[in-house]
Amino acid sequence: MEHMLLFAGFGALDQIALAVVLLSWFSIGWFIEHPPAGRPSVSLLMQAYRREWMQQFLTRQPRIFDASMIDSLRQSTAFFASASMIAIGGAIAMIGNPAAVRGVAADLTLSTESLAIELRVLLVVGFLANALLKFIWSHRLFGYCSIMMAAVPNDPADLMAAPRAAQAAELNITAAKSFNRGLRSIYFALGSLAWLLGGYALIAASLLTAAVLFRREFASTSRQIMLQSA
Repeated sequence: MEHMLLFAGFGALDQIALAVVLLSWFSIGWFIEHPPAGRPSVSLLMQAYRREWMQQFLTRQPRIFDASMIDSLRQSTAFFASASMIAIGGAIAMIGNPAAVRGVAADLTLSTESLAIELRVLLVVGFLANALLKFIWSHRLFGYCSIMMAAVPNDPADLMAAPRAAQAAELNITAAKSFNRGLRSIYFALGSLAWLLGGYALIAASLLTAAVLFRREFASTSRQIMLQSA
């Protein structure tokens, strides 16, 4: 009986839609991080620039610009983490108010079974929670990167300078990867709101979200600029 209540209002279409959104989220993320050799994504191209940044960092004096850049990156992760927490709080408050949930369902001409709507909102909460964790970890990694950068000797000829700069670059890349994963979760959290309109809407929103991410990573103007030779 409990299982019947849990999936109240969820037919085959809703189950297919849920599978589509999860598969789209996982697939586009994997494809962006593991693109074909001849068609790198923006995220992959940026890894080379981050390594080059740390190479330039070795000889730049003073290193105020680099410290400012890392601080800016940490502020960005903190902002998105805070925004995710606020959004999660709002979604949970909505779930905790059955009257408001039923009102939303009635406005959208959907079933007024509040449990069905609450479960749809939980999908959004799941993506937001994943984004929050990714942003928090990215914030920590950028902090580790800043410490590693501070440990790079001022003398470029020092034997420890280049290896530590390379380590800082890899930490920077890992932090950026976690940040990008958080952003993708935010995209899909927004797309998952379409489930309130039904299964077909969720499928369409999932495919559209994946298409937007694909375009920005593989067919954007910024990518063309990055590919231009210096």
